Amino acid sequence: MIEVQKLTKFYGLFCALKDVSFSIQEGERVGLLGPNGAGKSTMMRILTGFMPASYGTAKIGKYEIHEYPLEAKQLIGYLPERVPLYDEMTVKSFLKFVAQVKGLPRKEWKSAVDEVVHTCGLEQVFNRVVGVLSKGYRQRLGLAQALIGSPPVIILDEPTVGLDPQQVVEIRELIKNLGEKHTVLLSTHILSEVSLLCSRALILNRGEIVAEILIDPLKPSVDIERAFLNAISKEGIG
Repeated sequence: MIEVQKLTKFYGLFCALKDVSFSIQEGERVGLLGPNGAGKSTMMRILTGFMPASYGTAKIGKYEIHEYPLEAKQLIGYLPERVPLYDEMTVKSFLKFVAQVKGLPRKEWKSAVDEVVHTCGLEQVFNRVVGVLSKGYRQRLGLAQALIGSPPVIILDEPTVGLDPQQVVEIRELIKNLGEKHTVLLSTHILSEVSLLCSRALILNRGEIVAEILIDPLKPSVDIERAFLNAISKEGIG
């Protein structure tokens, strides 16, 4: 569902991504790990069509994201690190607006909204104004807008950043259930996030994939910590 080949991104003379290649199969939950400044957010922005790569290709399904942006974006649900919400709208009106923007037929708006409201646990705040929602509910709403229309690919950038421990547990449980219907790419710098939610991890450092591991569900944190530290130490950091 996601195929990246020799993806490279320059900001002026600075190389943020260098010849990055990987693929993610349908139904996989894959974590993209790395220290701050490793290139994770740049990768997310390219994969979602927010910015072009300098070189290389990125396909969502069969569509290259910058050659066929509309077709590729129709396959993606995206939750950026900073959730884009309209504070003056109600949860109900915001989700209906998202359904409209995504091009769902009008007769499907209600069922699409009802489905994500149930999935993300937004029933209690359905008629509230977005601006008064807690951080946890704002994050749930961000996830709901990504899920509207049930896109096959879900891309999440730091989905639990800034949440309290209870909210983190709730959001992680929601993400864990997405793998039943969606292909998920999760970007984070939190090792436990990937060990609990993903079956495979890509470790990005200094703009390059420096390791790729399968996660053993019986001892996920041990595998992730060892692989991450080994990969980073080989790069001369820490």
